[in-house]
Amino acid sequence: MNHLLELEQQLRALDAAITETRKRLPAHSVKPPVMMDLLNLEDQYDDLMKQICEFKENRNENL
Repeated sequence: MNHLLELEQQLRALDAAITETRKRLPAHSVKPPVMMDLLNLEDQYDDLMKQICEFKENRNENL
């Protein structure tokens, strides 16, 4: 259970980072480094969501 809590905390931190990065995006002429940061954070978020789902599935199978 502790591992799941850690993953969920990381997910919340990534969500906050994504929100902050999106605020840095200008309405026009998006800067490539900011866009790369956003894409990287979103990839990390997706990977973490996958880990959480797999963890929950494995835990349910063991019950």
